[in-house]
Amino acid sequence: MRARAVGRVKPFAAAAAAIAGCVALVMLSADSPAWDDSSSAVLVATFTAAILLGEWFQVSGPRVRGSAPLATAAALGFVFTTELPGGRGVSYGSVFVLAVTATAITGVALLRHLSGREVSPVETTGRFVSVAVAALLYRVVHLGQERGRPVVDDGLDPWQRALLMLSIAVVALLADAFVMSMARALLRAAWWQAFKDEIRSTFALSTALAVTGVLIALAVPPLGAPAVPLFLSPLVLTLFAFRRYMTIRATYLQSIRTLSRLTDAAGYTPAGHSERVAAMALAVGRALGLPERDLANLEYAALLHDIGQVALVDPIPGGATVLAAPADQRRIGADTLAIVRETGVLEDAATILEHQATPYRQWREFGEEIPLTSRILKVVNAYEDLTAGSRSQRARERAVERIYLGLGYEYDPHVVDALLRHLETAPPT
Repeated sequence: MRARAVGRVKPFAAAAAAIAGCVALVMLSADSPAWDDSSSAVLVATFTAAILLGEWFQVSGPRVRGSAPLATAAALGFVFTTELPGGRGVSYGSVFVLAVTATAITGVALLRHLSGREVSPVETTGRFVSVAVAALLYRVVHLGQERGRPVVDDGLDPWQRALLMLSIAVVALLADAFVMSMARALLRAAWWQAFKDEIRSTFALSTALAVTGVLIALAVPPLGAPAVPLFLSPLVLTLFAFRRYMTIRATYLQSIRTLSRLTDAAGYTPAGHSERVAAMALAVGRALGLPERDLANLEYAALLHDIGQVALVDPIPGGATVLAAPADQRRIGADTLAIVRETGVLEDAATILEHQATPYRQWREFGEEIPLTSRILKVVNAYEDLTAGSRSQRARERAVERIYLGLGYEYDPHVVDALLRHLETAPPT
């Protein structure tokens, strides 16, 4: 009990120490604002509040990277804003901006942790890195420092300044994607694929964040602090829309899971067979560097891959389609494909299922197009059928030996290697 209590206290103490360090940096920094300047004080308070609220109301979902769009856009606007109404420059520098941002991010992370909400140190670090990169490139490299304060007049036309800020914001968000892809690469070898997947999945949102941050910076000189909530309001609407989308997506996946249990309930397959295949297929797919979109379709296909067995008059013993004759496998696959395509919304999953019974040699020797996701499903389903859900060492060895007999003919060797690596990290029972 005492050890567990100490284990809970350590993260809190570390977070509190980090917050204390950031606060001290703010208070002692030579870049801190002149607090008797009401315009600067109000602007700092507005940006700080926006970052705090944005960090609290994050967005996340299954296989969707967590993000804080309001906080990120506000922090970028904080970095780029160097002019107050009336043509006066802000009375603080880049170190102060980073200190305030770090304090807000760390403080909210601690509060979320204490309230039982999920906190990702990698995602939090990535957001701060993006702000730090933007501050370095814009305030330090481009504007330079004059007595700890960035100069206001950089000699650029407004549209040139806007393009420059937008370019720096894009580079900063790429740094965030780089941090995330490096973290994902620790779990799998395909770093470049992880980085491309990160760019592809966050491109639309990152574009909106970059544009919003720049608009805030351009609007503060004529409008003052009200420009911050004014230009963040579209992201608030986007936040609500995204949360509704994730709710619909969760319901959609739950419906597919319920449909996948039909074969279990009817006695055609062992209990939990489809869910075990789906979980293992996802692990193998991640190890092979599949993007998130393909992983989602692979999960849908894995959950529904045996639904065609409901058309059988006599069930296959143990539901093991790998032990059925090739003609029976093709017939079950065709029935499964017909049922899935009847939904009208799972065409990508249907493409995977269309080739789930195709031998690997058809691709290797005859050049037939067999998606990697189909090859993954074929190997994982064979392993699950041959073990009958058992996780014992003996069942594993027999299943792997049987798969090796068809290596290069029925099964893709690269997929089998990825499966074996996964099995090494999941100890037998």
